[in-house]
Amino acid sequence: MFVYEKKLQYPVRITRPDPAMAARIISQYGGPDGELGASLRYLSQRYSMPCGKLKGLLTDIGVEELGHLEIVGAMIHQLTRNLSCDDLTKGGFDAYFVDHGAGVYPTSAAGMPYHAAGMQSKGDPITDLHENLAADAAAA
Repeated sequence: MFVYEKKLQYPVRITRPDPAMAARIISQYGGPDGELGASLRYLSQRYSMPCGKLKGLLTDIGVEELGHLEIVGAMIHQLTRNLSCDDLTKGGFDAYFVDHGAGVYPTSAAGMPYHAAGMQSKGDPITDLHENLAADAAAA
């Protein structure tokens, strides 16, 4: 199992809410190339890796991606806390807020909830590694 320290390696300290920025970066949380998909991709593909070192590497990368998810989630929370209805509307975050309130929910900037259809785990190490390279290139 893992040891969980209740602090971010890179603490997020956003003092000024900004719903427009939150609306732009929400895809990094649960969008098609976001951190949730990346973590699930690596953690799912590790089972079919023939080499123990590669299996361990994919596990480590998947867990690292979950850490990124925590950082992006903290950013979204801090960018959207304590906002008025006018702030939400002006910032373009009102439609999200209607469905999810102040919660951090995995969705794309276009409002599409996270779904696993955008990721692959084929069981072929070469195919899976190519999938990872393509996904990481799209996220950059």
